Amino acid sequence: MTETLTKNQILAALKNVKGPDLSDNIVSLGLVSEVVIHKGKVYFAISVDPARAEELEGLRQAAESVVKGLPGVVDAKVTLTADRAPGSGSPSPAASPAASAPPRPAPSAQGSPSGPGASGQSRQRQIGVPGVKNIVAVASGKGGVGKSTTAINFALALKDQGLKVGVLDADIYGPSMPRLLGLSGQPQQLAGNKLDPMRRYGLKVMSMGFLVDEDTPMIWRGPMVMSALTQMLNDVAWGELDLLVVDMPPGTGDAQLTMAQQVALAGAVIVSTPQDLALIDARKGLNMFKKVNVPVLGIVENMSTFICPHCGERSDIFGHGGAKQEAKKIGVPFLGEVPLTMAVRETSDAGEPIVASDPDSAVATAYRDIAALAWAELQSASGSTQSAPKIVMET
Repeated sequence: MTETLTKNQILAALKNVKGPDLSDNIVSLGLVSEVVIHKGKVYFAISVDPARAEELEGLRQAAESVVKGLPGVVDAKVTLTADRAPGSGSPSPAASPAASAPPRPAPSAQGSPSGPGASGQSRQRQIGVPGVKNIVAVASGKGGVGKSTTAINFALALKDQGLKVGVLDADIYGPSMPRLLGLSGQPQQLAGNKLDPMRRYGLKVMSMGFLVDEDTPMIWRGPMVMSALTQMLNDVAWGELDLLVVDMPPGTGDAQLTMAQQVALAGAVIVSTPQDLALIDARKGLNMFKKVNVPVLGIVENMSTFICPHCGERSDIFGHGGAKQEAKKIGVPFLGEVPLTMAVRETSDAGEPIVASDPDSAVATAYRDIAALAWAELQSASGSTQSAPKIVMET
C-alpha cells in the first residue's frame, strides 16, 4: 500500500547505493536531499562534484532503480545537483537527468542573465502548458512586500472579468497559497498520472504546500526546485485556462532566473513597496525579466499607504509614490496602488482574500483596476491571445 511508504524506507534502501568513490553509501555521505513522497511517487536529489557530474549518471540511475524496486513505489524521479567547486567564484552547472526524468531547464551560463542562457536561442526551448493561453509571473526583487497576497487577489480580480484563471505557487521554499486560500489536503490523482488541481473561489490552484506538511523545510538546490516546478506545470490537469498566474519565489536567484528563461511567460508583474530599499530590489527583478525578453506588464505599489481603521487617517509608513516614480523612470506601466489595511491582513490570514470576501471594498476595487490594466497590457504586448507551445514529454 502506498500509504505505508515512508522516508525512512527510502533512505534505508538508498544505503545500498555506494557514493562516488565507493567509500560509503550516499545516505551516510550526506548526499541525499529532502525526500518527498506523494501518491507513491518519490522525488529527491543527489549532490555531486560538478567536475564529475556527467560520469556519475550511473549513480543517479542506480539510486532511481533501487527506489523504484520498493513495494508501494509507483515512480521515482532523481536529479543530480552540483555544488560550487572549491575556490570557484561562480556556480557550476548541474548534471542532466536521464531520459526517464522530467524535462528540466538547463542552468544559465555562470548564473548570469547576460550569458548564453539568456539568448533568444534559449527561449526557443521554453515550457508551455497545453490549454493555457497565457502564463503571467507575479514577482518581487525581495520578500516581505506582499507578493503572494497581491498574486492571489490579482488572480481573483482577473477571474471577476470572466476569465478562466489558475494559480501556480512557484515558491517551493515558502508556499503561501494553501494558507491564503484556506485550502488543505492533497490533490487527487487522475488517469495518466495527472494531478487534479485544488479549487477555491473559481480558481484552479497548485502548490508544493499541498504535497508536504506545512512545517517541513524544503532543503533543495536549484535543479531539484526546477524539477518540482516542471512537474507542477506538466503533471497537473489545468484544463483550458485564459491565464495561469505564477506566484514566483522572491529575489533573482538561479531558480527565478531559470523559471523566467524556460517557462513560456507572456508577461510579468512586479510588486514593490514604495520604500527605496524595496525599489532597488524591484529594479533588479524588472531587469531580470527584460534580459530574458519577458514583457514587464507593470509595477504594483503595495502597502502604498496605511489607513487607520478607527479614524481613517492616512499614514505613509513606507513612503508613498516611489513605485510610480520608478515605473516612469524605467519606462514601464504603473498598474496602481494598494493601501495597507487591517482588512487585507485579516482576510489573508483567514484564507478569504479580500477580492472574494469583500468585493465592494476600496482595496478590492484597486486590485480589479490593477488586473484590468495588466490584462490590457498583456493583450497589447502579445497582439492577441496566443496559446502556449505544446510540451514534448520525454519517455
